[in-house]
Amino acid sequence: MKEIYNIAIIGGGPGGIASAVESLIRGIEDVILFEKGEGHSTTIRKFYKDNKRVDKDYKGQKIELNGNIYFCDGTKESTLDLFDKIIQENGVDARFQTEVESVNKEGDYFVIHTTNNLAIKAKFIVISIGKMGQPNKPSYPIPSSIRNIVNFNANSCVDGESILVVGGGNSAVEYACVLSETNPVMLNYRKKEFSRINEINQENLTQCFNTGKITPKLGVDITSLEDDNGKVKVNFTDSTSLVFDRVIYAIGGMAPVDFLRKCGIALDSDGVPLTDENHRSSVDGIYIAGDILYKNGGSIAAALNHGFHIVQEIKERLN
Repeated sequence: MKEIYNIAIIGGGPGGIASAVESLIRGIEDVILFEKGEGHSTTIRKFYKDNKRVDKDYKGQKIELNGNIYFCDGTKESTLDLFDKIIQENGVDARFQTEVESVNKEGDYFVIHTTNNLAIKAKFIVISIGKMGQPNKPSYPIPSSIRNIVNFNANSCVDGESILVVGGGNSAVEYACVLSETNPVMLNYRKKEFSRINEINQENLTQCFNTGKITPKLGVDITSLEDDNGKVKVNFTDSTSLVFDRVIYAIGGMAPVDFLRKCGIALDSDGVPLTDENHRSSVDGIYIAGDILYKNGGSIAAALNHGFHIVQEIKERLN
């Protein structure tokens, strides 16, 4: 490991990968990427159900790719394969299972400390850590005896289980629609209408409601969970209670506010880092890429563009 790097990238998702690959393509040497997960794209790998469709124009956002990474509509698997390929082909120096604990400016360099006691210096920092690494959790406690069947993604579901999906966004609707093919599913949302989902998900959900594949429980919140003989008893604000084999929460994710503040980065009232048109944060030399730049999450295509534009500016500053 080198003592000083030109760029240190924190986060191995699309924004971080693009920052690393675009740097190498532009001839920037001494670039390192840190990712706390076992591999790249932890959010996609962990929170996307197998064979989940992955669209370039997420939520209808029409984005023209500006960089050197060709990304198009596909699936969870094809997207991971694409990033596997470009990381390998471009020789990205990626340190997985390495979590960055702090970033401090000392003189002309940033000093990065990791939880496994690495300490390196870098001229520039790119932070591209996703929101879904820290999924939002309900305000009421989850009894320890049922935590294994109260989940925040659909990876552990078993065919035939009765499942309650909680949430009103695209992830909740996608989980419910996919699971309804093999499971009895109820979808609970505290509001009576879904105002944040894209058109395709709205069509699929309407069809599932109309055919009875998904049972709606709308305009009602949850007050508490209980262990009912190894199943989850859900108590609602309308004084009803229902028992499920499994509950899945898809109620969004939080930006890693504590880490960003530790780095001295200014945030708005929603915990979104303040940046200029070049994705430069309030700390000169630290850039932000990916969905932490959005209150409600961004797209893979947007994150790829962030990496490209950030590297363009860093290249000019290095010169």
